[in-house]
Amino acid sequence: MTGVFVLTRFRVPEAETAEFEDAARAAIAVLSARPGAESVDLLRNLDDPDLWAIVGRWADVGSYRRALGGMESRMVVMPLLSRAIDEASAYLDPGEVGVNVPRGDAESGSAGWSVPGDR
Repeated sequence: MTGVFVLTRFRVPEAETAEFEDAARAAIAVLSARPGAESVDLLRNLDDPDLWAIVGRWADVGSYRRALGGMESRMVVMPLLSRAIDEASAYLDPGEVGVNVPRGDAESGSAGWSVPGDR
C-alpha cells in the first residue's frame, strides 16, 4: 500500500439517511478536489444499513491533513466529520508508521506522531 488510507465510519438512523447522504456527497466533492486526493468514496454497509463509511486514499499524510484545512473544508467537511464514530481513521503501511510520542512531550520536542514525509 502506498499513501494514506482513511476510513471514517458513521452511524446514521434511517430517518436521517437522505440528509446525511447529501452532506456526505458535498464533503466528498470538496475532499476529492484537494491536492493529493487519490479517491474518496461513500459506502453503506451491506448487513447494517445504518452504518456508512467515507473511504479515502491520499498521496501522503500531509495531503490528507491539509485537505481538512481551509474555509471550504471547515464549512462543508468538518460538520459531517463531527457525526463520525469516535475512532482512529487514518492508516499507513506498518513500515511507514513512526514512533508515537505523546502530544506536548517536552523532552522530545515532538507534537505527536512522527511520520516519514510529514514535515
